[in-house]
Amino acid sequence: MCIPNQLLFYCRSGFEEDLSAEITDRAASFGYRGYPVAQKGNGFIRFVLSDEMPGNELHRALALDILVFARQSLLALAPLDVLPRDNRLAPIIEQVVASGWSFESLWQETPDTNDAKALAGLLKALQRPLESQLRRRGALRRKAGGRRLHLFWTQGDHVQLGMSFPGNRSEYPGGVKRLRFPHDAPSRSTLKLEEAWHIFVPKDQWSTRICQGMQAADLGAAPGGWTYQLVRQGMFVFAIDNGPMDKTLMATGQVEHLREDGFSWQPPQTLQWLVCDIVDKPIRVIEMIERWLVRRWCREAIFNLKLPMKQRWKEVCRCMTRLEESLKQAGVRAQIRCKQLYHDREEVTVHVRLLD
Repeated sequence: MCIPNQLLFYCRSGFEEDLSAEITDRAASFGYRGYPVAQKGNGFIRFVLSDEMPGNELHRALALDILVFARQSLLALAPLDVLPRDNRLAPIIEQVVASGWSFESLWQETPDTNDAKALAGLLKALQRPLESQLRRRGALRRKAGGRRLHLFWTQGDHVQLGMSFPGNRSEYPGGVKRLRFPHDAPSRSTLKLEEAWHIFVPKDQWSTRICQGMQAADLGAAPGGWTYQLVRQGMFVFAIDNGPMDKTLMATGQVEHLREDGFSWQPPQTLQWLVCDIVDKPIRVIEMIERWLVRRWCREAIFNLKLPMKQRWKEVCRCMTRLEESLKQAGVRAQIRCKQLYHDREEVTVHVRLLD
């Protein structure tokens, strides 16, 4: 019997050390001992539990929604390091059968790196034979609780098998929500806000939480990448920035451009949304957001924190702890989530929703 004593997490290339620190800290807080296995630039990490302990309970405790740097979270078996190139399928089928796993679907994935893209042809060729053999062995079947088997290929002869579960996984291949850049958007940063809405706001709630007629503020708005998304949803926007705004956006009649400092500007009334992509020290942005939330100048906020080059997980913890404690002391109930999104770079995106 194969014991799934590893957890497999996908992440942005270059952030393996940060995700390792996050998982190690969070696992320890739940009383689990283990160690991360990671290499910079690979786009993933493994967390191996000590003493061959099964990872099922830790995987449930480490809900993907609470993880900052992880794109996908899998309960995993030991990697298959050297598959015979003339018969790659046999070791995979044997490991699945030995694990006792059953599942409803099979995804083959690779790290989000340029080198891994070369494996696309191989994965396509293996898909149907794999599904056929797994069905014959009773592992791939119609009713298996929504479980999904992931084959994570890092080389043509190296694969790791992982399992994902409904409610604790990304439903996007590779953990990435792919979006198309709008041809008329002022900047590519527009995709940051669109992705954030997809990740933080359930689609069935968009009609009441992201809708026409609402009022919003965009701090550090120029040239208007985030304002573009607000306008596209039918909102009226206070665009706060000393820089110039896109002329097409201004022609909509939905934007009031105020050449003021985003850190000191105050709205004339409570707004539905505050968005902010200002480049500044993370703690300074947190202080400004605290003021907005404590004074209830907005009902929801999405903002980015630009991270330092080192100890990025430590900085995220410092900022999130500061924000949570400040709101608690002020008696403000809020739902807070923090995530490094696909369209982020050296930053994380935070969403806050006031609950009363």
